[in-house]
Amino acid sequence: MMIHELLNNILPFRLLGIGCAILCGFIIGLERQLSGKPAGIRTSILICMGTYAFIVLSTIIETKTFDGSRVLGQVITGIGFLGAGLIFNKDGLVNGVTSAAVIWVMAGIGSLIGFEKYGAAITLTIMTVMVLTIIGVAEHKFRKLRQGVHEENESNDNDD
Repeated sequence: MMIHELLNNILPFRLLGIGCAILCGFIIGLERQLSGKPAGIRTSILICMGTYAFIVLSTIIETKTFDGSRVLGQVITGIGFLGAGLIFNKDGLVNGVTSAAVIWVMAGIGSLIGFEKYGAAITLTIMTVMVLTIIGVAEHKFRKLRQGVHEENESNDNDD
């Protein structure tokens, strides 16, 4: 198969968009996986790519009654259900909230990529990893940040 045929077969998607979704998902997923958290590299890439795909598809549908922005709203709702599956309560402690929030942000990143806002998507990806890393270091360094629900114990890292 020639390169030209391959490029025509991915329309309406763009190689740049697919690559950006893979890169952004990989960066966040790597941080999550290295931290031993749910939604590692594969999941993160798939969330970014899937959201990208839905947004692109919504932009090519043209009818008098179709509003493409409704797809964005449904992505936000749907990704909320995926994130909710990561949140659980054990012994009165709620875990997984950070991972659920990260999934929500990744859907936002995938949406930005779908609207061809690649720079914003990469910036948001870097900022997300910075927040996860810097706050994680601060929580481990400063005892005051580990009080209440953020208090560490043997069975719970409480980063999530």
